[in-house]
Amino acid sequence: MRVAVVGAGISGLTATKCCLDEGLEPTCFEQSQDIGGLWRYTEHIEAGRPSLYPSVISNSSKEMSAFSDFPYPEDFPVFLPNAQLLDYLRRYAEHFNLRRHIRFGTTVVSIRKCPDFATTGQWDVVTEADGKRTSHVFDAIMVCSGNFSEPSLPLHCFPGIERFQGQYFHSRQYKHPDVFQGKRVLVVGMGNSGVDIAVEASHVAAKVTVSTGRGAWVLGRVFDHGYPWDMVLNTRLMSLIRNSLPCALSWGLINRRVNQWFKHENYGLQPEKSCLVREPVLNDDLPSYILTGRITIKPGVKEFKDNSVVFHNCPEEEPIDIVVFCTGYNVSFPFLEETIVKVENKHASLYKYVFPTHLQRPTLAILGLIKPLGGIMPVTEMQARWVTRVFKGRRANVSSAVYRNVAQTGHVLVPSVHQEGFLSLESPELRSSLPILKTDWLVYMDKLASFIGAKPSVLGLLCRDPQLALTIFFGPCTPYQYRLGGPGRWEGARQAILTQWDRTLKPTRTRVPASSSSLCPSLLTVVGLLLLLAALLFGF
Repeated sequence: MRVAVVGAGISGLTATKCCLDEGLEPTCFEQSQDIGGLWRYTEHIEAGRPSLYPSVISNSSKEMSAFSDFPYPEDFPVFLPNAQLLDYLRRYAEHFNLRRHIRFGTTVVSIRKCPDFATTGQWDVVTEADGKRTSHVFDAIMVCSGNFSEPSLPLHCFPGIERFQGQYFHSRQYKHPDVFQGKRVLVVGMGNSGVDIAVEASHVAAKVTVSTGRGAWVLGRVFDHGYPWDMVLNTRLMSLIRNSLPCALSWGLINRRVNQWFKHENYGLQPEKSCLVREPVLNDDLPSYILTGRITIKPGVKEFKDNSVVFHNCPEEEPIDIVVFCTGYNVSFPFLEETIVKVENKHASLYKYVFPTHLQRPTLAILGLIKPLGGIMPVTEMQARWVTRVFKGRRANVSSAVYRNVAQTGHVLVPSVHQEGFLSLESPELRSSLPILKTDWLVYMDKLASFIGAKPSVLGLLCRDPQLALTIFFGPCTPYQYRLGGPGRWEGARQAILTQWDRTLKPTRTRVPASSSSLCPSLLTVVGLLLLLAALLFGF
């Protein structure tokens, strides 16, 4: 079975590897001359490719963002600069011999259904390399082109921008802070890129202002007792609590938790609708920079003047020289017909965020079009494991009643908060405010893992391997858990789980006092067993 993989970034590499695991024949088309996608930094912006600035650091820790059968080297830092993450991807490609399946310098021009698609599910793929176009027929398609190539710059939403005499650009064009030297800078938008750029600009700019209409929760990479934030929050125990409590109580606890570091209201960051949990911003510097006056938070932009800006609920004008629009990206698949993937308000109708809902045969999948509260690499890998088994015709749950209903109606059955951990996107207001589908990392991973028979059984392990069971339930849900059994089982999974804290602390524990404590957060076995038994009463 021949599978076309579009793109050789994170999703494309793991898609190619999962195809090989299932005995499929992948051909990966990459328009550039190297792997890495978003994480391969180039000084110049390339058309059709993502662009990042050299100071970008991963928001998820290395143990929580590793591929499930390929841990990071223990000497790698906990949160990775883009160059080291690219190094990891190169090692992954070399270890699994993926490069021989990649055609570099080849652009996918179009993907169309074959005339007999209803019976064969095949696709006609046209590619271009060195000015020559070639047509291929593939049995299945895995779209791994990402969603950070087409910037969204809605200038019509900013009255007066046409007469603004200063400089403005989208964050995709940002590379170095030198452009802000001595300038008064306005950053519009408060995602991770916006805050990163504001922090960097504050080192050289005369003044930095961040405009946000909705506010945002801000978390630090350094969390409780100095441990990585995702290794503390993304545990099975925490997920059970979040999804078992009544909605109001659950959100109340989350709001209280995110305000423990600092009270967001006092810093002008409190979300407008505090009951809605949006994707948090990960930044360790922002609160202190606000405290020291290096960054000022303002409401949304009301109007631009010649050399200034007026904010909502603020009568006075604010002089500015440069505006950086951190307004996100459009979901776009220029090589696909609009009838294949329907995108409305930056929202694509995809079953489990992967399969287009109206195709007669599930032979095309979109990977990575999701923003989980956690590492994206294990998510795309799990999607690829599921998709390749669907392609192979093995147990994968894509023919369920839910999918059939979606295929017939053309509407996604968006899960409720207790099913996926985030509020439904049913209303137009929410849909427009959340550009990419978001979901609870652990719940989503477990759901896909259950489709292929790779979800770990804590209760079963409790009888056979109590130490491993307790580590899985109370410790961070590292991706290795999904290699303990089922298809793609990895012999090294157990050892990787039991040594996850060793690899986390290795690069930071460079000086160990004689009276040092344990290398990992301790768990009292007796108390752990009691808590686990109590948790079982909830029926997890």
